[in-house]
Amino acid sequence: MRTTDFSKAPPQGRATAMFVGATRYRGPLSIFTLTLTWFRMVRDMKRMRGYCWHKVYWEFPFTLGTLAFFEDRDALLRFARSRHHRKLMQWVTDGTRNATGGYIRLYNAEPEGYSNGVWRAEGGPMAHIETFTPLSTELSVEDGEGPRVRRG
Repeated sequence: MRTTDFSKAPPQGRATAMFVGATRYRGPLSIFTLTLTWFRMVRDMKRMRGYCWHKVYWEFPFTLGTLAFFEDRDALLRFARSRHHRKLMQWVTDGTRNATGGYIRLYNAEPEGYSNGVWRAEGGPMAHIETFTPLSTELSVEDGEGPRVRRG
């Protein structure tokens, strides 16, 4: 079911701004040193207005990444300006002593999306959509709807 009401969704479903990033650290010593600031930064992030949820992931051998969800882009950017985050970013970007690479991407959620079952704000039953969301190349689609979903 298409919806703009995500009030029943889990925190990451209610978020409208998402951070995706990863850093390749120099080695085990860099990762150990990172933890001294990182735990304080996460504590502050969780207390900030607009924080919804985050998860850290690891890629062999020394890459740590983060997915973080915020109520809106301003909340995400306020966190980026926080004391411990600034300190950590200065440490990470101090040449290649601590890290050898990294990236950050910021995403915004569209107001509409999909929900079903337990997370539906419009009611309990699950429902199929009747039309697909149109692609950018589907110019002839009327009323902002894509082609009909064929079942079977």
